Amino acid sequence: MTTSTVTQKMANWLKPGTSFIALLAGFLFLTACASTPPPTKEISAAEQSMIDAEQARVAQYALPELQEARSKLAAARTAVLNEEMEEAKRLAVEASAGIKYATAKAELAKAEAVNADMQKNIRVLKEEMQRTSGEQQ
Repeated sequence: MTTSTVTQKMANWLKPGTSFIALLAGFLFLTACASTPPPTKEISAAEQSMIDAEQARVAQYALPELQEARSKLAAARTAVLNEEMEEAKRLAVEASAGIKYATAKAELAKAEAVNADMQKNIRVLKEEMQRTSGEQQ
């Protein structure tokens, strides 16, 4: 089919009074609704974050937050199976945010534990210095 034949068929198809813009808008609407891709990038990122959090033993310090994020990630996978792509994307992004929060909470708890240990060591050293200086007099 030549270009002129296609153009002629399109001209015959578009009858007078038919709005080309309305037809184009309808076509774009239908293709947008029918072809929402699965949020593989968001789900993969959440899965990798979960693996990293598990390796960092985040659950020891932020178990409830990590469990909630794990549930959202599972719900995102289910939403993909049910072809609810927007819901799946939202859940995957929420899961990633939850994992980041749990990781930050765990890092804070670890830092507080290190700080408490250092404070204890400083007290012990001060006591030892006082005892040593008292024995020398």
